[in-house]
Amino acid sequence: MPGHTENEIVVRAPMDLVWTRTNDVADWPNLFTEYAAAEVLEDTGDRVRFRLTMHPDEEGRVWSWVSEREIDPVNRTVLARRVETGPFEYMRIRWTYHEVEDGVLMRWTQDFAMKPDAPVDDAAMTERINTNTPIQMNAIKRVLEAEAAALPATGTPAEEPS
Repeated sequence: MPGHTENEIVVRAPMDLVWTRTNDVADWPNLFTEYAAAEVLEDTGDRVRFRLTMHPDEEGRVWSWVSEREIDPVNRTVLARRVETGPFEYMRIRWTYHEVEDGVLMRWTQDFAMKPDAPVDDAAMTERINTNTPIQMNAIKRVLEAEAAALPATGTPAEEPS
């Protein structure tokens, strides 16, 4: 049975800030704790192809792959998939953003299947994703809530005093 995960978090920040910052792939190393680098390979405005490189794991291995995101700003959704699948037969992620009373509800739904020769099976990868995703979502939440706290009441960055 293929893997499936759903994780969500409320970020107490304006939608425009959450949407813009989480879709700025080149800046992901400043949002996610697991990425050492994010290189945008192609950006057409509604589709971004990029290479992610993780920090070395406990055995010193560095993992890297190419993914692609299709961005729908009208519906506040993003569909992503791995282009270089590595140990996955496929990996698809749906990001959704909904304004709620306290900010933005950000949800990641991941559907995937591991290759037969992968180091872990679907169940083990599901557990890994469900362990790591809340860590990454909380890292994003901390950064964006700090940025939101620095915004004036208008929702735009504060100007330096002259």
